[in-house]
Amino acid sequence: MPTVAPLDLTGHCVTACWLDDVPHFALADGSVHRLDNGHKHVQAHDGLLAAVATEDNKALITGGEDGKVLSIAANGAITTVAEAGRKWVQAVAPGPQGTVAWAVGKSAFVKLPDGKVREFQHARTAEAIAFAPKGMRIAVARYNGATLHFPAAQGKPTELEWAGAHKMVTFSPDGQFLVTAMQENALHGWKLVDGKHMRMTGYPSKVKSLSWAPKGRWLASSGAPAAIVWPFQAKDGPMGKAPLELGTRGDSSATAVCFHPADEIVAIGYADGMVLAARCADQREVLLRRGGKGPVTSMAWDKAGRRLAFGSEAGDCGVVDISG
Repeated sequence: MPTVAPLDLTGHCVTACWLDDVPHFALADGSVHRLDNGHKHVQAHDGLLAAVATEDNKALITGGEDGKVLSIAANGAITTVAEAGRKWVQAVAPGPQGTVAWAVGKSAFVKLPDGKVREFQHARTAEAIAFAPKGMRIAVARYNGATLHFPAAQGKPTELEWAGAHKMVTFSPDGQFLVTAMQENALHGWKLVDGKHMRMTGYPSKVKSLSWAPKGRWLASSGAPAAIVWPFQAKDGPMGKAPLELGTRGDSSATAVCFHPADEIVAIGYADGMVLAARCADQREVLLRRGGKGPVTSMAWDKAGRRLAFGSEAGDCGVVDISG
């Protein structure tokens, strides 16, 4: 049976993650908590808006209402990456070789490994940023689509257009597809080799969480009474194919999703705090956590895939251990 080690905090958990195999929880009040031989925390920001762990899980990159971009190590040591004065840093993204990207207003900034910072301006607010899985390339979600830049090279950006506000952005693990979550209840995607559109609609509410399966064969999403899991095995992605609906519940909506690092199993967090795990192959479900105080906002598996860190809107966080 899975066991749950709870960590009751006060405030909205923006990101749950693992740094050096230690669970970390970044809260909207700017504090970052960790369970490292007891409960420890650092006050990083005066208001935190975004937090993403680096790919090697050595640091947490954060952006705040105080205009700071910070790197927080597993031991709590804080390094300032950049400062934007009195403007909000609404999105951050760690990239290869220590590269960091962040968004302030209509601009996206990239700090390259040599310390040089490049600015990319857009006509509308830069809502979200993601690095491509290979090479130095970023995608910026904006109103009416997304823009692709090569930060280390000169040249024109690639504009991907689709009417509406795009709030999240993610590359598929093989780099062939780009998907955004929209202000309306929908996902939109592009096949990057030819710009072909992919429309993923029918959600009863906004999609606030996306997660790719380890080999990129599936993309899980929140925003419905189940995890909506789109198939990406074919060359045109999910077009013409129905998604899987995993962990369907009649009384609560899926608010967060997180694929296991090795298996096609997705953890699903719900509006009532419950967490289930469901397998793509046979849709079998396992209860990981009963309901809690608030909607699950973020989840992350450790590297071995035996423990799941989770956080909620109400601050009831913790770690589920499935190895027992």
